[in-house]
Amino acid sequence: MGSLIGHVAPGFGFLVIGLWHLYNNIKLFCHHPNTYRSHSWFPAPKIRFRYLELVLIAMGSCTSIAMELFIGPSRHQPLDLDFTIPTNHLHNFEHSSISLSFLIYAVFSIALDHAAHPALARPLALIAATAAFGQEFLLFYLHSTDHTGLEGQYHWLLRIVIGVSFATALMGISHPCNFAIAFVRSVSIALQGVWFIFLGYALWTPAFIPKGCLMNDEDGHYVVRCSTDDALQRANLWPTSNSAGLSPPPSSSHCSFTSI
Repeated sequence: MGSLIGHVAPGFGFLVIGLWHLYNNIKLFCHHPNTYRSHSWFPAPKIRFRYLELVLIAMGSCTSIAMELFIGPSRHQPLDLDFTIPTNHLHNFEHSSISLSFLIYAVFSIALDHAAHPALARPLALIAATAAFGQEFLLFYLHSTDHTGLEGQYHWLLRIVIGVSFATALMGISHPCNFAIAFVRSVSIALQGVWFIFLGYALWTPAFIPKGCLMNDEDGHYVVRCSTDDALQRANLWPTSNSAGLSPPPSSSHCSFTSI
């Protein structure tokens, strides 16, 4: 995940799924306001494409796991010769475990839809989605990668959005008829996608790296480090301040990145 494509690709997936949920939740509530019930996934209009959303989640998760464990690492496998996990590949396994949790959710939801009554399948699928968001939050919170400085600022804000997705999914289990909860959950999923895409371009595009900061190779992966405390403060306050010499807004305006 520690690259431009590694953030933009999953970000695009989260954005599409979030917008798809937002559209379907609004449509469902408008058509059936008195009998509305939220869903963890929505079938495609045509019967033969019913599981399109879940299949895309499963395919994206499998692709992510393959990239993290077998395509991205040196020698195309993440283990040392003695079959232990090297320190510089811990983040690969962490990212893969997030993808694995969403893969399990997608497969579990398809199996439930086939085997269980809808009244049972829907809450169980939402429990699986809640577990996936919880896994995602914990892994970003307990990340082995040194998310400090500018990168830590961006990932801290990402954890807030993930926390909202987890909380609203958890609340949706006991309040399936609450449209507001489903609406916020859909928006938070879309915002995860937007923020992943922003992270990819802001941290792994040289032209967008803030002035006084640079991309540094640390233990086999790249992170953005700022050369001075002033450069770090400027980057945290004004992420578009780059090598072109753009200046942050005056302090009297109280308009800073951290206040968003």
